[in-house]
Amino acid sequence: MSVIDFPTTHHQGFSVFPIAAFNDNYIWCIQTDGSQRGWVIDPGDAAAVIECFQQRQLLLAGILITHHHRDHTGGIADLLQHYGDAVPVYGPLNPSIPEINHTLISETELRLKGVDGEVLHAGIFCVPGHTLDHIAYLIGNALFCGDALFSAGCGRLFEGTPLQLYQSLTKFARLPESTLVYPAHEYTLSNLKFARTVEPDNQAIVDYMREATHLRQQQLPTLPSSIKRELVINPFLHCTDERLTTILSQHSQQIADSAVTRLKLLRQWKDNF
Repeated sequence: MSVIDFPTTHHQGFSVFPIAAFNDNYIWCIQTDGSQRGWVIDPGDAAAVIECFQQRQLLLAGILITHHHRDHTGGIADLLQHYGDAVPVYGPLNPSIPEINHTLISETELRLKGVDGEVLHAGIFCVPGHTLDHIAYLIGNALFCGDALFSAGCGRLFEGTPLQLYQSLTKFARLPESTLVYPAHEYTLSNLKFARTVEPDNQAIVDYMREATHLRQQQLPTLPSSIKRELVINPFLHCTDERLTTILSQHSQQIADSAVTRLKLLRQWKDNF
């Protein structure tokens, strides 16, 4: 079965395209201009990567991991077996991901070195909340945020606290509006339905739901998004807005008197939506 050839997004010096995996995962691939090697981010499914790379006549430059969940890490071992142990694997410090050979433990700017001299310049963000080990990569104006930030949503609080998640989302919200956002899941339509419930007067949500529905009807990704768009449509980035207080207090029967409390109540509501 051939891999769906999704559109490519072009950046200065590199391009990005998604590889579909499982029901709704995207394994993002970065290809620097003029190179026949690609970097993959969160390869939960090695077979999908190998098939796509064979079709595009690409070799593997390196692997970037955002967090330890198996749908993001499950294909690493098979990719190393297929392409060789010289392939660098960057990711968080977590013993449950033994294949990582370049551990990232602090927020910094790095030159990520791949096979045959391939280099990516990346900013590393520590963004706990969904998991405690979660990191994100800013490469040029492309943000690879795993499950920390989705279009119109964010990841569930599996391990972190509402305060940690709030601080992580604030880091994203402060990025330039031109930053393109590459989450790891196609959750946009379901997130927009929730966002419309929370903010029924937000016309931008209604308008974007129409656009996203059209894309999905054509079996096209709704991603990448952008920080500019998320600041308008994503209720999880609106927790400093006291206009959420009334609807959250009514829904939860609790006083939504701070941004962190509003985020906690919003996440609890979405978990059961």
